[in-house]
Amino acid sequence: MWAASCLASCCAACACDACRTVVSGISRRSARIAYCGLFALSLIVSWILREVAAPLMEKLPWINNFHHTPSREWFETDAVLRVSLGNFLFFTILAILMVGVKNQRDPRDGLHHGGWMMKIICWCLLVIFMFFLPNEIINFYETSSKFGSGLFLLVQVVLLLDFVHRWNDTWVGYDEQFWYIALFVVSLFCYGATFVFSGLLFHWFTPSGHDCGLNTFFIVMTLISVFVSAVVALHPTVSGSILPASIISLYCTYLCYSALASEPREYECNGLHKHSKAVSTGTLTLGLLTTVLSVVYSAVRAGSSTTLLSPPSSPRAGAGKPLLPLDKVEEHEEKEKAKPVTYSYSFFHLIFSLASMYSAMLLTGWSTSVGESGRLVDVGWPSVWVRIVTGWATAALYIWSLAAPILFPEREF
Repeated sequence: MWAASCLASCCAACACDACRTVVSGISRRSARIAYCGLFALSLIVSWILREVAAPLMEKLPWINNFHHTPSREWFETDAVLRVSLGNFLFFTILAILMVGVKNQRDPRDGLHHGGWMMKIICWCLLVIFMFFLPNEIINFYETSSKFGSGLFLLVQVVLLLDFVHRWNDTWVGYDEQFWYIALFVVSLFCYGATFVFSGLLFHWFTPSGHDCGLNTFFIVMTLISVFVSAVVALHPTVSGSILPASIISLYCTYLCYSALASEPREYECNGLHKHSKAVSTGTLTLGLLTTVLSVVYSAVRAGSSTTLLSPPSSPRAGAGKPLLPLDKVEEHEEKEKAKPVTYSYSFFHLIFSLASMYSAMLLTGWSTSVGESGRLVDVGWPSVWVRIVTGWATAALYIWSLAAPILFPEREF
């Protein structure tokens, strides 16, 4: 017994030392990666609790306070929502604390990049505390998450538009024949993939012998948005380019596929999964990994976007010159501290807050899955409509980005 106690103490001490070493190694450059790692950890915890926490939560009286015990799927969804709420509160608090940080001299800059041991402990305490909250608060968060997820998808669309325009401007800026040919080849490939993909959508999701008018409507509307985007981009009065239009078209087609693939497995028009009602662990793991990569990329890209997240301009250099000259070392340190921040810390954390809501909806099938579909990642009619509307919004925003400078020439876009 004494030996076991000593072994446990040694293991705990080693674990603490390892955590302390990792935390102390996080620098200014790696802070964003550390936040992404913490967010990915929250998704892993959500996934694990989704699979194993139901039996324990059934025994908690403030959670299982019903006359009739709900199904196992209800407790799985509740566990994911509670972890997500803790993650949401953690990043929301940081977002509020970071409002107005303009340069590295601000003490809150150190809080954003440092204090990782304290932040990890606070995150753990917040997640644990969520399991002591009443169900009414969790239900309210569940409803709010559906709106927050929509905002997160909107941010993804804006970031994609920013990315494709920058890509096009970079290649055109080289002003060489090779890059013009590369632009044409990539555009041709994207349009070819779009039309081939659309043909597969008709084959998979409009099987003969079934009334699949809704799926046909989704696919046709996507093709119409692709056609309109190309026409507007190539119109003589619009300073558009074929490359952004082709990438947006392919992305809209992918969103249409993702929406149709999220239809319930028992739906007769979901021909892609009509022979497989059960989903393997490998497929579920791949779905979760895709979700993690998508969410983390969006957060990192948002934190790097100068278009969306540049903080208010700092005062001109020299406006705050000291009356008495400093020596060179002090002057260098003063300049380092006075450097403006490269992105908005507050908006960076806000992205993670919205991503917490979005990932919770993905892991719970938008909180509507029951039976076998309750075991799946991102399956259900809400998921279908969210993706379809996101695809339409993507095409609409792209067309607006081309038409707005012409409709309102006196304004800057």
